[in-house]
Amino acid sequence: MPAAKHIIERSDILPYEVYAKERKERRAAITAMKKHRRVSVGPYATFYFENYETMFQQVHEMLHIEKGGEEQIADELAAYNPLIPKGDELVATLMFEIDDEIRRDKELRRLTGVEDHIYIDVGGLRVTAVVPEGDVERTKADGKTSSVHFLHFPFKLQEIEKFRDPGTQVLIAIAHPNYGHMALLSPETRTALAADFA
Repeated sequence: MPAAKHIIERSDILPYEVYAKERKERRAAITAMKKHRRVSVGPYATFYFENYETMFQQVHEMLHIEKGGEEQIADELAAYNPLIPKGDELVATLMFEIDDEIRRDKELRRLTGVEDHIYIDVGGLRVTAVVPEGDVERTKADGKTSSVHFLHFPFKLQEIEKFRDPGTQVLIAIAHPNYGHMALLSPETRTALAADFA
């Protein structure tokens, strides 16, 4: 099995015509893969765990839609490469998905600083989420948080070993005073995410 890739290089980018031809099949394949990389926590929060493949697809989708050429390629790589796990971490996009605009505004105002209250429990060992350095502030001055957060979960070797052990219970939790929810990771999700530690 080849080593996991941690960065999308310029040479990895497919020509526009090639991606356009393969787009339908590639989108179907990535949708199937994402099924076990998605974890709902409570009524509104969903974690989408990223990897090389999800970011490769995202970059190509942006290039396909916006057709910005060479300059856009550099921008997309700068934006999405930081979301590829580097072998000792999990990386997730957290989305608060609330359809009703009024309810969404109300809930996001109650979730000030939510990014500071998120962790993965690996058999009693807590891996706390960190916001990537240089990321924009996700909570505004008025206290309203963003509906989208980018989170890194840095693992130590012992935590990776426990995560890989099928006998270890793994939970993901949001422990914000106004949003206290957790979810057990399924065996399928554990297997999918364990591949990110490479």
